[in-house]
Amino acid sequence: MSHTRQERLDALGRLMDTLDILRVKCPWDAKQTNESLRPNTIEEVYELAQALLGENTPEIRKELGDVLLHILFYAKIADEKGQFDIADVADSLNAKLIFRHPHVFGNVHADDAHQVEQNWEDIKLKERGGNRTVLAGVPAALPALVKAFRVQEKAANVGFDWETPEQVWAKVSEEIAEVGQAIAAGERDAIDEEFGDLLFSVINAARLYKVNPENALELTNRKFIARFNYIEEQAVASGRTIRELTLEEMEQLWQQAKTAVKNDSEH
Repeated sequence: MSHTRQERLDALGRLMDTLDILRVKCPWDAKQTNESLRPNTIEEVYELAQALLGENTPEIRKELGDVLLHILFYAKIADEKGQFDIADVADSLNAKLIFRHPHVFGNVHADDAHQVEQNWEDIKLKERGGNRTVLAGVPAALPALVKAFRVQEKAANVGFDWETPEQVWAKVSEEIAEVGQAIAAGERDAIDEEFGDLLFSVINAARLYKVNPENALELTNRKFIARFNYIEEQAVASGRTIRELTLEEMEQLWQQAKTAVKNDSEH
C-alpha cells in the first residue's frame, strides 16, 4: 500500500514523538550515547543486509525500521547537545543529492550509470577542495572484502582499470603462481601477502564482470552451510555424530546434498 506524502510525514512525526517520550521516560533509552549505540547500529545494518540478500520483504521492512530508529536517535542526541537535528541532516542530504546530480538538476550530460559514477568522483574531489585523494573517501573500518571492491571502483572511475575484463585473468593466474612460490619457499609473511594479492585480483575480476563479490560470497556461504547441515543431519539420523563419519562418507553425503538441499529449497 502506498501512502500519500502527508501520511508519510505524519508517520515519521509519530515516530519522532515516541522517541522523544522514550528518551525521557525509559531508563535504557535515556542513558544511550553515540558510543553505546554504535555497536547496535552496525548489527542492525548487517541484519538489514541479510534481509535484502534474502529478498525477505517482511524482514526488510522490519530492519529498515530498526536502522531508521538509529538515525533518528543519533540526530536526537545531537539536538540535545545543540549541534544539529534531523532537519539539518535531511537538508544537508538533499543539498548534496542535488549537487551530485548535475545531469538531473543541472546541464551536465550522462549517458549511463558508469558516466554518472565518474561524474560523482569528479564532484567529490571538488567538494574536498582538491585536498583529499580519490581513495580518501573509502572508510578505513570497512570489512576488507568490501573495502577492496570500493577502492577498485573508485580507481576505475578515474580511468585506472583494465581495458577489457578478459585481461584480469592473466593477473589472477600470476597471483596464483606467486602464492605457490611463497608456499614453496615457506615464507610466512610472503604467503600472507600473496594470498592477499590473489584475493584482491579475484575481487577485481568479479567487479569487471558486474558481480558484487560480497553478495556472491554470502550466497556461497549459505549454500555451504545448508549442505554441511545436511551431512550432519544424515549422520544423526544414522545414529552417529558427524565426527564419526569417514571422509569418504562425508563426500558421498555432500554429493547427495547438492540435489537434496536444492530440492528442499524449491518447496
